[in-house]
Amino acid sequence: MKTLLKSAAFLFMTLLVLSCGSEKHTVLFNGENLDNWSIYTGNPDVDPGDVFWVEEGVLNTSGDPFGYIRTKESYSNYKLHLEWRWPGEPTNSGVLIHVQGKDRIFPHCIECQLMHEKAGDIVLMGAGAGVTVKDSAYLVISDERFYMSIPKFEDPSEKTPGEWNSYDITSINGDLEIIVNGVLQHTATEVTMNEGNIALQSEGSPLQFRNIYLKPL
Repeated sequence: MKTLLKSAAFLFMTLLVLSCGSEKHTVLFNGENLDNWSIYTGNPDVDPGDVFWVEEGVLNTSGDPFGYIRTKESYSNYKLHLEWRWPGEPTNSGVLIHVQGKDRIFPHCIECQLMHEKAGDIVLMGAGAGVTVKDSAYLVISDERFYMSIPKFEDPSEKTPGEWNSYDITSINGDLEIIVNGVLQHTATEVTMNEGNIALQSEGSPLQFRNIYLKPL
C-alpha cells in the first residue's frame, strides 16, 4: 500500500507540474554541432571527434573506446526525452543523469541503462548514489564497489535493432520515473543525487541519438 501511495503521489505531482509549467523545451542536441557538450575518453591520444560526431542531424558514437559526452550545463527537476538506435550489433551504453565530480570512465551519477534488453534498469555509480524502489533502499557505500544495478519492472520494451527507441526520464524533487517506448519500466523515490550534468556513453558498439531535449519542471 505504501508503494502504491508513493506512486500515485508521484504521478499526480508530475501531471500537476506538467499542466502548470512552461511549454518551453531546452534543446540539448541541435542536430548540427556539439558546442554545449564535452567529450571524455580518458585517453589523450584519442581524437574526441572519432568517438562522438554529428552526421545528417544525428549524434553518433563509435562505442570504442569507452567514455561519454557530457553536457556543460547542470540540470535538476526536468523531463528528459531522447531517442536512440543501434545501427549494427546492439551491446551496451547508458544515459547518465546527475553526473557530478571529476571526469572518469564511470563517473559519479545515476545511470538509466541502455544495455540491449535492459533499457530501463537503474544503475547507481559512486559512493553516495542511492534510491528507494518498492520500499527497498539501495545505496552505494564505497567507491571500491561503486556499481549497483536495479532491474526494470517489465519485460524488455526495446524495438528491433535498427529502429528508433524513445526514452522519457522524469526527475523531480527526489523522485525518478523511467519510460521506454511508452512502457513504464522504473520508478524510484528518495534519490540521493538530484542535480548534475547529463551524459551519453560510448560503451561497446556504434550507437546513434537524436531529439535530445528536456523540459524544466
